[in-house]
Order: sequence, then structure tokens, then C-alpha cells
Amino acid sequence: MSFINDKTKEINCKIVYFGPAKCGKSTTLRSIYKEIKKNNKGDMISLSQGNDRTLYFDFVPLNIGTLNEYTIRLHLYTVPGQIGYHQSRALISKGVDGVVFIADSRLEMMEQNLKSLTDLKQILEDNGQAWNELQIAYQYNKRDLTDAIPASELDHFINKEKTQSFETIATKNNGVYDVFKYISTTILKDLKV
Repeated sequence: MSFINDKTKEINCKIVYFGPAKCGKSTTLRSIYKEIKKNNKGDMISLSQGNDRTLYFDFVPLNIGTLNEYTIRLHLYTVPGQIGYHQSRALISKGVDGVVFIADSRLEMMEQNLKSLTDLKQILEDNGQAWNELQIAYQYNKRDLTDAIPASELDHFINKEKTQSFETIATKNNGVYDVFKYISTTILKDLKV
């Protein structure tokens, strides 16, 4: 839920990148961070383990301009994908305006993708947020791998509402910024100021 501060003329929106462990959430956020102009972003905060696994979250604050005299700020978060971090995912996902669900395109990861998506929907429901009232985008990552299944199959199993999906290779920054532009634009269109 966007936080609108009429006194300071600021609107703060929250986008969470969600998905199974090692699907490319942190890599995606680092890619976006590199693309944003220096004066439009704060420091990236990353609480991760040495093996590049998110321990608690990654966070990037962005200032993307103004809308009707209000400064628009986006707060991008990742959540840990490991099974034991449900409480962290639930806390970080509270009050989101948009979600990018990142699926690992490898066939061997399909079960983890589906479990993670079910976990996300349950967390949002527990937080009192209806799935169909959020802005959602699907990011099918690791498209360069030889065992990546077709995007149409990922759409069939994961993207039941037939919303926008993107094919990405986060390690090469392919398609990642397109997903960010899409989710942020759809959130901004919903703002009422």
C-alpha cells in the first residue's frame, strides 16, 4: 500500500522481488541498481551470506521523479528464498504495492517455483492483501541455460492470471530492467494524488 505524505509531498511505494532460493533475486536488484542514475538512488543494502544467498533482504531506495508535485520514491526489496526464512519473507512482504515473482527456468526447479508462489500468496493473504489487487509481474530467469523449459510452459503452470511475464538472464542484465520498468509503471498508474 503506497504511503502518501501530504505534508512532505512524498509518495513511497514498495516492490518486492520474491522467488525460490538462488533464482536470481539479488542479482536482479544489483542489475537494476547499476542502471539507475547515481543521483536517483540511495545506497544498496544487502544482508547476505558469503555464498551470495540473501540472509534477510536486499534493499534499494529510488527517487524516480515527481507526479502532481509529489516526489515518488520506490523501495525495492528482495526476500530470502530458503525454507527456514518464512517469517522474514512475511515481514518484508507486508504492505507491498507490487510483486515481481522470479522463477528459475530450469525444469528441476519447477516444484520450488510453485512452492514459493504458494508461499507468497499465503503471506499476502495473511497480511490482508488480495492477490488480484496487487500489481504482479513474472520474471523467468536463467533463460540462457540449456535445461530452461519454454516460457509458455512456465506461463501455463505459474502465471494463471495471464499477467505480464518476461524472460531474463540476470547475470547478463538481459531483460531485468524491462521488468522493473513494467512493474513501476503499473504501480504509478494506480496512484491517486
